[in-house]
Amino acid sequence: MKTLKAIVVEDERLPRLSLLQKLEDFRQQVEVVDSCDNYDSALRSILRHQPDLLFLDIQLQGRDALQLLNEVKQSFQLPHVIFTTAYADRKYLLSAIKLAAVDYLLKPIDKNELALAIAKACQQPNGNPDGNGSSKRLSLRTAMGKIFIDSSDIAYVTADGNYSHLFTFSSREDILESLATMEQLLDAAGFMRVDRHTIINTQRVYKLNVKRQLCTLLSPDGMTLDVELSKSGVERLMKQL
Repeated sequence: MKTLKAIVVEDERLPRLSLLQKLEDFRQQVEVVDSCDNYDSALRSILRHQPDLLFLDIQLQGRDALQLLNEVKQSFQLPHVIFTTAYADRKYLLSAIKLAAVDYLLKPIDKNELALAIAKACQQPNGNPDGNGSSKRLSLRTAMGKIFIDSSDIAYVTADGNYSHLFTFSSREDILESLATMEQLLDAAGFMRVDRHTIINTQRVYKLNVKRQLCTLLSPDGMTLDVELSKSGVERLMKQL
């Protein structure tokens, strides 16, 4: 597994030192190359090191970390981001989701939550270079906490703004991940984004009905599930399968 090059950005000394200490236990997954205590030093360090992962306080001495990320992406592709904040506020949570953040951790940071966030970063593209299309264990955020699911158990995923609905053959989960994030997480795992709103588990496709714009999925134990698609979505599946 590749070690992720990381930068910690936290303007308060004690939380910064606490996080750095906790990260010592994850040295096989995360190599901290720098830590910064303000907006300007963080911007310089990120542009210099071009890290794989940022632990980013969402408020930096009155300046907005979202603005920092917007500056960074003018120069290179944004790294994975794990927000750290004292704000249990919906506004900040939605901001994190909009940027497709890996996770959103409230201070003081719980070590178990930190471990799950790091594992999730390692699952994403560039954090998991060994993906071979097999099932992956995913950790996904919900309004009440998290769910843990094997990708092979997912039938399809649909978009709902910055959120997504995940469907198995027996249940639906509302998750705090954008469809773009789900597309990245499920890349190389037998899934395909067939249109603007839907990702399909192509290994479960049983039947396509172009006229009715339906895709029928079949579970290993014989359950079927019909998914309504756009015309272009059905046609794309027809070409790819």
